[in-house]
Amino acid sequence: MKSKKIICAAVAVALTMGVAFSTAGCIVTKNEEDVKQVVATVDITKNEKFVEEFRDEATAITEETFIKRDMMIAFVNGYYRYVQENGYTMAQTFELIKDVLVQNAIVTQYATASLLKDKAAEPDSGVTLSQFNQLTTQTEKYVYILGGENSDRVKEAKYNVALMLNNSLDSREKESLDEKKGYTGSGTRATPTGINTAKEDYIPSDYGVYTGYAGYELADAGDDYEPLDGTDRNSRRRAYSEFVGYLKGNYLLTAEDEETTDIMQLSYTQDYYISQLEAMIIDEYNERFEKKQEEIITHTDANGVYTYIQNKYNGTDDGEYTSQEKNYSSVSTFETAMGNMSDKSFILYAPNTESDTAEQDGTYGTFGYVYNILLPFSSVQSVGLKSLQSYRDNDIIDESGYFHARNQLLKNIETTDQREAWFNGETQYAFDAKEYNKDATEKLGYFDNGNADRTYLFFENNLTKTDKYEALSKYTGLYTYNGKVTKNTNGSYKLVPEKLDVDDMLQEFSAYINFVLGGTGNVHYAAGDSIRGSTNFSDFYSKTDFSKNGDATEIDYSKLVYATGKVDFTDGASREDMFVTTSQRYKAMSAVNELQYAYTTDTGVLSQYIGYSVSAYDTSYIAEFEYAAQEALRMGAGAFKVCAGDYGWHLIYVTETFDTNGGEVYNAQFTKARVEQEGTFENRFYNWYKDSSLKDEINLNRAEILKDYNTDAAVKVFKDAYKNLTGK
Repeated sequence: MKSKKIICAAVAVALTMGVAFSTAGCIVTKNEEDVKQVVATVDITKNEKFVEEFRDEATAITEETFIKRDMMIAFVNGYYRYVQENGYTMAQTFELIKDVLVQNAIVTQYATASLLKDKAAEPDSGVTLSQFNQLTTQTEKYVYILGGENSDRVKEAKYNVALMLNNSLDSREKESLDEKKGYTGSGTRATPTGINTAKEDYIPSDYGVYTGYAGYELADAGDDYEPLDGTDRNSRRRAYSEFVGYLKGNYLLTAEDEETTDIMQLSYTQDYYISQLEAMIIDEYNERFEKKQEEIITHTDANGVYTYIQNKYNGTDDGEYTSQEKNYSSVSTFETAMGNMSDKSFILYAPNTESDTAEQDGTYGTFGYVYNILLPFSSVQSVGLKSLQSYRDNDIIDESGYFHARNQLLKNIETTDQREAWFNGETQYAFDAKEYNKDATEKLGYFDNGNADRTYLFFENNLTKTDKYEALSKYTGLYTYNGKVTKNTNGSYKLVPEKLDVDDMLQEFSAYINFVLGGTGNVHYAAGDSIRGSTNFSDFYSKTDFSKNGDATEIDYSKLVYATGKVDFTDGASREDMFVTTSQRYKAMSAVNELQYAYTTDTGVLSQYIGYSVSAYDTSYIAEFEYAAQEALRMGAGAFKVCAGDYGWHLIYVTETFDTNGGEVYNAQFTKARVEQEGTFENRFYNWYKDSSLKDEINLNRAEILKDYNTDAAVKVFKDAYKNLTGK
């Protein structure tokens, strides 16, 4: 777990977006001398408690001085958002910036002394107080204590600086390239989480800054830098000129910055580098602090059981399961918990859902989650549906007549791949996967039996650069765009999507799940529901009686279910293995989720953790959906149903159920093997508790440091120096 300083965590968003002080509502500072005014100083060696704890190391700490420019840099590096998005006044924002600068300086000074003390006592560290004190610049001192230029933390600090600069220049250059192409994307569609997210510990071996000037040409940026499509030296130099002009216009450079083509030597860049090194100092201090706390959490008994975590799970006093057993006894509280389930909020207990007559008739419900692929009525069909509803409401036709007529509209629904915005939207995510399949024995993508038109996939970084980028969560990523794609000269795409009726959709559904699971026989349909098999599906459309047991006042919603089936998990994976990426449960869920992104027009489901939560009792969903979803839940994870509704066809897939009928959801075994296996329930619960617990301990430790050292003796603030920034 990493604990970056707040200032350092923010990339230079305003530099990327071109937000200037004047446009942000800030009073523009007057001149170069004005921005040099001292706004605060921090020196915790002036606190007696510090000298008592670090008598020798106190000689290594020097006073840190903040000037007005530091506040302005913090503002453009992200804090302007407090004004534009959070409703802060300028005065509140700059007071916050001042507090953060001061507090981070206190923690950095304390962490520096602590690391010096610890490392000097470690024979193999190579760090001594005397050598540290001989260094002349703050940069040299930070690099020394972090292990030198080749240490991972120093490399990370340099990478963070280069990444910030390239991102800023990329954004500016993209505007000019879009103008040159004559095409600007518009429109959005929800995307899976983790798009273009680099792995937390990834440090490129070959990454530099690209400005277009000597020493910073595209070739100098290295293989890990990913240039914009169409970039050239001229467009990059224009972007860099705008970047430097912005810095100068807002007094973020100094008089010493005479030669501006060397971006790494700019005072702004050097200041940012120091802030990143300070972040690494705090990082390393926190990591050492964490290890001491983690020893308690990771204690195992003679049987290899993590006893501390086991107790936090189901201990009699403060166990999470014990607490839920008390709190989730009512349906309403449990349903609220279902709506909040996430990687950091687990459901461990489920209430009993058996009815009073369960022993006689076996009736009981099941709580759970479902995906929903909605194939909607067209605009013309929707007009027809409105007419049918009017006929029903005016007793021209009865309920059965309405359902029969609606089925005729449903029969003609045709859907298409909905991912056009991933080609021509605000961000283009599409790429032609055939480039990766020229000589590959294992093809990248699902090609529908070699259909030459289906070669486009999405999220190239996540799929092809797996050493650098995180895998997409609950999203397979191999379902090629279902249609013909032609790339235009201006960078946009012409798309001709395939049209699918409900039977075609079910064929895609079955085939893709089987493809992801590596076979052909995992998807099975209930008797009488095999697609294009022995059942004549015209029977569904010919039904005229939808009453229940001959009672015209009751509707038999089973007659509105078009198809029923289940995905067989043959690997024996249990509920505890739901997020183990190699398990069939996870693979099938990921495949269906990807099909949701491709086809559903119910975009609300795309933002849900593992789908819509469905109660064992009454729900707010339409009656047809409620019936089909609850029936599918009784079949367990992997079950699916297709039902008719007033919005169109619903293809419902069960991701998870809670069918304990009053008791523990997971058969949790917190053994070393289970805890260390990525994706198991035990692994996820352990990581959640460890991360949250250690985060709390770090925050408490930080609070203690600030309590002891944020004193009048150590901190001096000069409000008059920055009052014109606050609007006062």
